[in-house]
Amino acid sequence: MTDAKPDLLLIGSATPYMRDRMAEDFTVHGLPSEAERESFFAEVGPKIVAVTVYGGAGLPGDVMDRLPNLRVISNYGVGYDAVDTPRAVARGILISHTPDVLNDEVANTAILLWLATSRKLAAYDAYVRAGRWASEGNPALTRGTQGRTVGIIGMGRIGQAIAARLPVFGARILYHARSARDLPYEYFADLTEMARESEVLICITPGGPATRHLVNAEVIEALGPEGILVNVSRGTVVDEEALVAALQDGRLGGAGLDVFENEPQVPEALFAMENVTLQPHIGSASEETRRAMGDLACDNLVQFLKDGTVLTPVPECREMNARAAG
Repeated sequence: MTDAKPDLLLIGSATPYMRDRMAEDFTVHGLPSEAERESFFAEVGPKIVAVTVYGGAGLPGDVMDRLPNLRVISNYGVGYDAVDTPRAVARGILISHTPDVLNDEVANTAILLWLATSRKLAAYDAYVRAGRWASEGNPALTRGTQGRTVGIIGMGRIGQAIAARLPVFGARILYHARSARDLPYEYFADLTEMARESEVLICITPGGPATRHLVNAEVIEALGPEGILVNVSRGTVVDEEALVAALQDGRLGGAGLDVFENEPQVPEALFAMENVTLQPHIGSASEETRRAMGDLACDNLVQFLKDGTVLTPVPECREMNARAAG
């Protein structure tokens, strides 16, 4: 007779592959509906030692408080702003995430959104499909993509992956981050100043309270009527109301958006805009990348069972993880 498996709470959906992997080492529980949670937490809550947070579901503090023996949180995704990190750290709970494995796909998506918006790919695809090319003739010219000045907000792993792709376009590369790095790009401490210098502005900074509406009306105004804003970070990074108003008034040239403030709700005003490209938060959503993310999320849990550490701790937990490693 084998020992009972430790209990894990899965918050959010997960692929069958991930569920099977987690089930190899854990007894997996899904988070029940609100009506059933009280009895669930009373019966199962004390057994839970691990949580997997899938997608943007998050782990709020009130749920964490009902898990008195929780020891590790495996976040599926590089962003973990939906997890109450301060509360977890205060309790000595390790948090892991899935960096690096999605860098290339998100970087490619950022470039795709810029090109598609600049050349009106979606709008002109619809133009052809509606028969308008045959009935109305050639559509208006678009703006080219070669030799542009591109500002990147955030110069972490994905920001650097985006920057590495830009020389083929002959781009001048600027970046804004908390501090300058030893990189061959132009650093701007002032985001508004960088936006004023940029023709394309790409957001790839982490979400959370510290970056909420970092791209505000002033930054959007500085980017200007010929500028394009691309967001592949978190919807909260951009003041969506200010963004929509600027697009409606012609004070911003265009936008390529993979994320939104209140997903999956998207401002309806954007739907009819030919200078806007919309995607349903699929920056890392290739089969290969999502499988790699799932493997890393599960590998972090397996590692924790082995020695109490995780492979890829979030920055706030690196010291805690190092202490656990001895």
